[in-house]
Amino acid sequence: MSLSVNLPSLTIGTDAFDAIEEYCSQFGTTVAILGGEKALAASKEKLSAALEKTSLEVLTVQVYGKEASYTNVERMKAIKEVQDADMIFAVGGGRAIDTIKVVARDLDKPLFTIPTLASVSAPTSAVCVMYHDNHEMAGLAFRKAPADHTFIDTQIIAEAPYEYLWAGIGDCMSKEVETSFSSRGRDLSFENRLGVNVVKGTNDKLMEAGAKALEAVKNKEANAALEEVILEIIGASAYASVLVDNDINSNMAHAYYYGYTVLPQAHEHLHGEVVSYGILLLLTMDEQFEYRDRMKAFMESIKLPTKLADQGVTTQEEIDKLVDKAMTMDDLTFSPYEITREKFEQAIKDVEALA
Repeated sequence: MSLSVNLPSLTIGTDAFDAIEEYCSQFGTTVAILGGEKALAASKEKLSAALEKTSLEVLTVQVYGKEASYTNVERMKAIKEVQDADMIFAVGGGRAIDTIKVVARDLDKPLFTIPTLASVSAPTSAVCVMYHDNHEMAGLAFRKAPADHTFIDTQIIAEAPYEYLWAGIGDCMSKEVETSFSSRGRDLSFENRLGVNVVKGTNDKLMEAGAKALEAVKNKEANAALEEVILEIIGASAYASVLVDNDINSNMAHAYYYGYTVLPQAHEHLHGEVVSYGILLLLTMDEQFEYRDRMKAFMESIKLPTKLADQGVTTQEEIDKLVDKAMTMDDLTFSPYEITREKFEQAIKDVEALA
């Protein structure tokens, strides 16, 4: 049986949009631009100026909605100009881009992503995290390959709200921890071994450059540290996601997040913000205490949550609901040992007991 490996392709820099003609013109001449309302506004000036220098014609610009739901996928697919376009540009953060990734897949259109936030690896990954209209996790959708190319304008990301890069660091920290844990003791195929190894060292880089990158966003000025962190979030993390089997791609940290989505306060907290607490749970359960303490110290230094109360979880009833959902997630099934409810609950108690 043949093996196909489709890796992300990207251009990064303050002049990234200058590469649009080079990468897009081979796919046709007409474009449908879909994205989040704020993202479209934030990128409009630079993207419009860049497109004027190309042979591409924009047929329509559409706000995708507010949730990565199949309702919004079907709404976008029904728009004639989207159907007629030679290619689709997806502009925004994770939920906007994941929605549009499914639209492009279903319509069999070339896809180009333009992240305006560095909060998740969605722009360069092939997996799409989908939600119900009530914001509860609905499941994963998959593409055969990531976007045809990703254009990362670092100045646009520098000017985005601080909390998105902050949460992006939290989400990215999980990739090295979860892939290493899920793959432990297994005879890995070529692509799985490559994916697990590509994120080794990611957390050292995030701990080294994370605070400087966040400072760049505070100052709204792109710098080398910001580019390094973006490349870990949208680069290395996505390479791992594309290469490894989905069973290896995530584990307890993401199961915790998906459990959290059943709580009403979930919409008040960002994906990576919540996932970062889940990392502490996994490292505690797995008795990687020295590594956990290093991660916790870094998280505290940039004010990522290290307590349930930081995420608005204050009652045992909320914890029970969260764990109920988390224990149903497939993320937990591919582990070096069984993750029981008792282990999950004990990890929460142990992390909450930390100073």
